Amino acid sequence: MDQIVNQTPANQNNLPKSADGWWRGAVIYQIYPRSFQDSNGDGVGDLPGITSRLEYIAKLGVDAIWLSPFFTSPMKDMGYDVSNYCDIDPVFGNLNDFDALVKRAHQLGLKVMIDQVLSHSSDQHPWFTASKDSKSSDKADWYIWANAKPDGTPPNNWQSIFGGSAWEWSTKRNQYFFHNFLSSQPDLNFHCLAVQDALLETVRFWLERGVDGFRLDTVNFFFHDDELRDNPPSNETNNNDVPQMNPYGFQQHIYDKTRPENINFLKRFRNLLDQYPGAASVGEVGDGNRSLQTMAEYAADDDKLNMCYSFDLLGPQFSSAHIKQCIDKFETASNQYSNGTSWPCWAFSNHDVNRHMSRWSANIVDKPQFAKLLAGLLLSLKGSVCLYQGEELGFHEAELQYEDLTDPVGLTYWPENKGRDGCRTPMAWEQDHSHGGFTTADKAWLPVSAPHIETAVSAQNQQENSILKHYRQFLSFRKSHDALIFGDIEFIDWQTAEGQQVSNGLAFWRHFQGKSILCLFNLSETPISYALDQAQGLTALHGSGFIQSQDKNTVTLNAHQAYFATRVNDEANI
Repeated sequence: MDQIVNQTPANQNNLPKSADGWWRGAVIYQIYPRSFQDSNGDGVGDLPGITSRLEYIAKLGVDAIWLSPFFTSPMKDMGYDVSNYCDIDPVFGNLNDFDALVKRAHQLGLKVMIDQVLSHSSDQHPWFTASKDSKSSDKADWYIWANAKPDGTPPNNWQSIFGGSAWEWSTKRNQYFFHNFLSSQPDLNFHCLAVQDALLETVRFWLERGVDGFRLDTVNFFFHDDELRDNPPSNETNNNDVPQMNPYGFQQHIYDKTRPENINFLKRFRNLLDQYPGAASVGEVGDGNRSLQTMAEYAADDDKLNMCYSFDLLGPQFSSAHIKQCIDKFETASNQYSNGTSWPCWAFSNHDVNRHMSRWSANIVDKPQFAKLLAGLLLSLKGSVCLYQGEELGFHEAELQYEDLTDPVGLTYWPENKGRDGCRTPMAWEQDHSHGGFTTADKAWLPVSAPHIETAVSAQNQQENSILKHYRQFLSFRKSHDALIFGDIEFIDWQTAEGQQVSNGLAFWRHFQGKSILCLFNLSETPISYALDQAQGLTALHGSGFIQSQDKNTVTLNAHQAYFATRVNDEANI
C-alpha cells in the first residue's frame, strides 16, 4: 500500500453537495498540469498555477476539470508511470496545494476529476520492487511474471504500444515481466485480489479529499489472459489508438486487453464510487475497431462506469459520414448492452493525439471559422464532452525540434511519428509576455509555440469575434437548451430545396422531453442550402454564434457555418 500522507481532507465540511448525474451532458476541461501555468518560475506548470487560472475556466462555461496525472513519478512517461498513488510529485506541489485547488474549484462551481492510472505502475513503485526482489514476497504475484520459453524467448507474441515485445527480462527473478507501455511501466496483475483491493484504497484516498470523479487511463487494459495465449494477426485497416509505424497494430488484441474479467472489477470500482454521492467516472478505451462497442458495454446498466470515450473521433478521419458512423455504431452497441442507456463522452483533441485543427484544417481557408464550426459540432453531439486546454483558442499542433522532445513515442519513432509533445506545449496566456505568460523562467519545459502566443488568451479577449469568445457564447447557448445536453440524437438526410442530397453536411435532431432542436453543420468550403419543411414550423434559435436567419422555404449556410432551430410549438419550452 502506498504511504498515505495527511489523510484528513481539507475543508471537508465545505465541499458542495454533488447531485447525482452531474456528469451527464457535462463539458469537462482537460488540464495538462505541466503545461497550464507555472507559479514558481521553474519552467514547469504546477497545482498553484492551475488554481490561479480556475476563474478563466469557470468563465469559459464548462462544468468540470480533468487533471492529467500529478502523482509522484520518475516521469519516464510524464506522470503516467506512478511511484506513489497517494502523494503529489514535488514538481507540481503538495497535498495542501491540491486541497486548495479543489476548494477553489468548488467555490467556482467546477467539479474536479483526476486521472487514475491503475493498469500499471512505475518500476520504481515499492510494490514492484518487492515483487521483483523475491518469488516468495507477499507481492510476488502483484505483477505479471512468466518463465521464458525453452529457447529463452518471451512467453508469447504480445507487443508493447511503445514498440517491441511487451516482455522484459528480470535477472533478479530470472523471469519476464509484462508491460503494455514502457518497460519502466510494468502491468499490475488484476487477477490478484490484493492488487484490486490496494488500488481501490488509493481511489478512496482521493474521494476522501473531495474529488468529484476519475478519468480512468487505459480502462480496458486492466486484465490479461491468464493462459498467456498468443494474439492472432490483425486484419484492421484503421487503428487510431496506437502510434504509427508500430507493429502493435499487426495483432488482434484479444488476449492482452479487453478481457471479460474486467467487467467485475469495474463493478467493484463503481460500488466504491457509489459510496460517495455524485462521484463519477469516464474511461479511456483504446480497442481498435472494437472501441465503440467496448465504450457502450463498460457504461451499461448503471453498475460500471458512468461514461467512456475512445479514439474514434481523435484520428485523421473527418467527414459527415465518419462522424455519423461512429455515433450510430455506439448507439447500436448501447441498444445491445443497455437498452440504449449507455452514455458516451466525445472529444476531438487531447494529450495523446495531434490537435484536431492540425489534423483536419490543412486545406481550409478560413481556419478560425472552421474552429468555431468544430466547437459547435462537438458540443451538439449526444453525450458528455472533453475539451482539451488550448482547444478554445484554436491551437494547432506545435512544431518542435527533435532536441526539444520528451515523449518516448517521438523519441522512438522520429521523424515518421513526432510523438505527443506537439500537443502538450504550454498554454499561451499573454501575447506580450515572455513564454506567453506561462512561466517567468528562462526556459519552459517545452517551448511555447510562437503561433500560440499570437492567439493567446489576452489577444482573443480583445477580439470581437475570436474563437475563445465563440466557445464562451456557444457553451452558454448549450446550457440554455436541455435538448443539447440530455437529448437523444436522430440523424436525418440533408436535402437542398431542389431535392439534391448533400454529402458534406451533417444534419440531426436532438430530442428531449417532447422538445426538439434541429442542428445543421456545413462541413464544406462552399455554401449549401437546407430545405425547411413548413410542416415542422421551424424558427431559428438565437445565441449560438452562428446564422440566425432563414427565408420561408430554405436556410443557406456559408462555408463552415451552422444553424440551429426549434419547432414553433417547442420554442417557449425548450
